[in-house]
Amino acid sequence: MVTIVYVDGFNLYYGALKGTAYKWLNLLSLLEKLLPKQDIIQIKYYTALVSARPNDRDQPARQHAYLRALRTLPNLQIIYGQFLQSSPRMPLVQPPSGGPKTVRVIKTEEKGSDVNIAAHLVHDAHLGRYETAVIVSNDSDLVEPIKIVRRELGKKVGLLNPHKRPSWTLKNHVDFIKQIRKGVLRSSQFPSVLRDAQGEFHKPVSW
Repeated sequence: MVTIVYVDGFNLYYGALKGTAYKWLNLLSLLEKLLPKQDIIQIKYYTALVSARPNDRDQPARQHAYLRALRTLPNLQIIYGQFLQSSPRMPLVQPPSGGPKTVRVIKTEEKGSDVNIAAHLVHDAHLGRYETAVIVSNDSDLVEPIKIVRRELGKKVGLLNPHKRPSWTLKNHVDFIKQIRKGVLRSSQFPSVLRDAQGEFHKPVSW
C-alpha cells in the first residue's frame, strides 16, 4: 500500500520520548519496523522552532541538531507551525493565607501542527497521493479529517500511538492502530555521529 506518514513532532516527543534516552530517533527506521508491509513514499514531520527557556538555554540547539538529523532521511519534509511563549498571571489552586492569589508562570504552546496535518491529510488524499495514511499522534482533534478521508475519499488511515493509551475517539475511526513501545524506539536510533552537506555533527550530549 502506497503510504504517507504524518508525524506530530510534539505529540510524539511528549508521548514517547521525553525523559527517555531515545530522543535521537530515526523516524524512517522506526516506521519501517512498525509498518513493514507499507510502501512509505513520504514522511511529513510537523513541529515548531522552540525558544530558549530560563532553565534550559540549550533547547533550541538540541532541536536544531535533531532537525538536521531528520533532513538526512530521504523523502522527509518538515512543516513548521509556531511556538509561542508567554508569562501570564494564573490563579493558584490553594493560595496561602494572606499571600498572593495568583502567580506568573512560563506558558509554552505549539500552534498549527494539528491544522497542518489535517489540511495535508485531506489534500493528499484528494490528489490520490496515497492509498494509506498513517498518523503518528494521539490528538483527537484529527477525527474529522480522518472521517472525511475514509468515508468520502475511500482511503485507509492507521494510527501509531506514542502515548500509553490511545484516544478512544481516534481508536473508533481508524483502520488499524499500533503502539509505539520502548523496544522499537531503542532499536531505531541514529548513529551518534552523522554527516550532511554541511559536515559532521553529533547527537546532543545531554541526550
